[in-house]
Parts: sequence; structure tokens; C-alpha cells
Amino acid sequence: MQRRAVRRVVIVVFDGFQMFDLAGPADVFSTANLLAREGDYRVEVTAVRAGAVPAQNGIVTLAETAIGEVAGPIDTLLVVGGLSVPEHLGDRDLIGGVARLAAGARRVASVCNGSFVLAEAGLLGGRRATTHWLVAGEMADRYPDVEVDADPIYIQDGNVWTSAGVSSGVDLALALVAADHGHRLARNVARGLVVYLHRPGGQSQFSAPMRAAVPRAEPLREIQAFIDANPAEDLSVPALARRAGMSERHFSRVFTEQTGVSPGRYVERSRADAARRLLETTAHPLDRVARETGLGAPETLYRVFRRHWRVSPGDYRRRFRSKENSRS
Repeated sequence: MQRRAVRRVVIVVFDGFQMFDLAGPADVFSTANLLAREGDYRVEVTAVRAGAVPAQNGIVTLAETAIGEVAGPIDTLLVVGGLSVPEHLGDRDLIGGVARLAAGARRVASVCNGSFVLAEAGLLGGRRATTHWLVAGEMADRYPDVEVDADPIYIQDGNVWTSAGVSSGVDLALALVAADHGHRLARNVARGLVVYLHRPGGQSQFSAPMRAAVPRAEPLREIQAFIDANPAEDLSVPALARRAGMSERHFSRVFTEQTGVSPGRYVERSRADAARRLLETTAHPLDRVARETGLGAPETLYRVFRRHWRVSPGDYRRRFRSKENSRS
């Protein structure tokens, strides 16, 4: 029986790193090993010094080898992020080690603000890159030779991949698996891990769950879920109040109190998010996008996008459209 090819993944950690930046991608690669008939990811963890490395959450992981002692070919070099990243940017052993390993790696990647480590190592100069939206401005100021884009979940520029905050490391790892073995395996890995079925890299970091609080009352949580799942339905206040079993006035008041936005505002943003997803993942014309998301007409779609994202639907699609879905 033919031996499966080994894809060596070296993940760089440091004191105070974000555990999910390590665990998420590692589980993606491990699950791919279980499901794939060919290809075998072998994950190794390294740090400036071998041994115990405490994560930001207090959990300790084991770096098998010191970064200066890592030798041999590397398929994927991945640098994690964490709140402590700024403290390590002056660590010559870390930055020099990353630069050395990157020179011999087929591809290089980062999760969250691990992109700062790549930039400090001189790996992002002249490239387009992303990071957590909270520190994107700081990254652009600190590394003016990097084209920082705070919107996408992940970006590939040549053999360098960067991703946004925390959970986007899973999306990045799924994209790497897709690049190696195809989208079918990536989708199966996503199903196995019960995560979103491979979000396209162009999808904005500013996702639907960020727009309002989750209501305390169960009937209102059900209404919120109904709105998000059924953008083309009648989502007027009278219709929603009837569904909640409340008077219109009472429904509007408690919904606004518990979510921080009025029902009308929530519905508009939910429909805008639904339209955004269709623009990212389909080739549907604008009139169909507007119709299927309850916005009615392209003119309304245009006004909503200008109001929420200060960009037209057409410009948004050109910027964030997934290449995987460019012919759908």
C-alpha cells in the first residue's frame, strides 16, 4: 500500500497566546487526516524555548522543539495570535526564527494579530493582509508597506495567508485543506466539526451576530431567529407582534429594550446581511438578491448598503466575492 504524503504543519506559539488560534486549525488538520484518503497533516508546536508554554486562558501546551532547532522542509508555517503579541515583537529569537522557517516553507500563515509577527519578520512587505479588525489601524500605522484590509476573514497573497480574529483561524485552515485536497474534503471537515460550511475568505468580519444583543425573553429570541432565517417573509411590526403574541406597542418596546435596536432597524440589518451573503456566494443579479432578501427592489438594496457599509452592492460584490462561487 502506498504511503500517504506527509504535510508538515509547524505552529508557532509564545507565552500568552490565544489557545483557539492553535486548537482550531490543529483540529481542522486532524479531522482532515481522518477523512482524507491521501495526504497526512502532521502538526508540530514550536516556541522560542521547548517545553511548557502558557496560553492566555491559563492552559499550558507543550512546544516539542525550540524554534531555533526546527529543521527540515515545512509545508505550512502558522503563527498564532494573542493579547501578548505586542510584548513579543522585540524578541529577536522569535522574529528571526519565524523569518528563517518561512524561507523554507511552502506557505506561511497567521491567525488574528499573529500577522504582526509576520510583518515584523519582513514577510508582509508589499502584500495585502488582514488581521483582527480592532488592531487593523495599528497594523497599518506600524507597517506602512503592508496593504492592510480589515474586512475579509482571510486573505491569500501568493504563498502567504493571513486571517482575522480568533475563530477565523478555523476558516483559514479549512481554506488550506481545500487548496490541498479540494472543497469537498473541506466541507466534510466543517461538517465533522459542526462549524460554518467553509465561509469564503472575502466574507466580512462584521457578521450578523454583532449587530444586536440576544433578547432575554424566549419569545423574542424566537422572533429574532425567525427574522434572520426568513428575510423575504412579512417582517412588519404587526406581523412580528402577532407571532410573538403581543400588542404592537408592547412588542416594539420590549424588543428595543432587550436588543438595543428597534424591530424595523433589526429587520433592515438582517436583510442587509442576507443580501451580503448572497453577493459573496452567488452570481444572482441584484434584482433577485433584493427580492430573495425582502428588500424588494435594487434601489432599496442600494440605499441599504450605502447606509450600513457606505458601498454599493456592486462594489461590495467585486471586493468580497468568493472565487469558489464566481460561476455559481
